[in-house]
Amino acid sequence: MEQKILIVDDEAHIRMLIEQTLEELEDEGVNFFTADNGEQALQIIQEESPQLVFLDVMMPKMNGMEVCRRVKKELALNDVFIILLTAKGQELDRQRGQEVGADLYMTKPFDPEALLRKAKDVLSLD
Repeated sequence: MEQKILIVDDEAHIRMLIEQTLEELEDEGVNFFTADNGEQALQIIQEESPQLVFLDVMMPKMNGMEVCRRVKKELALNDVFIILLTAKGQELDRQRGQEVGADLYMTKPFDPEALLRKAKDVLSLD
């Protein structure tokens, strides 16, 4: 089965950083998709059904919380593992993330090793 990861962030350098962090997964046959806003992210999730989505919270057009809510609650795509990425580590954000169905919550700046380990874990790669 083809493995897919979607990286969503409105800042190009962060998308690039995450992609570089995970690039060794390409050798395992993982395909990468990127989006720079929530609307685009939602479209790619519906078209490509990625197993894993790294989703920035603060974005134009539709924020990560709303994308997550739509994917998990409206579309009921529970096989999509969503990791919310945010510069905010506040407890309130964490709670909101759980309410909208996020599987995990990571605070920026994130630890590249932890990011890679989590991706391998979710995709059952080693």
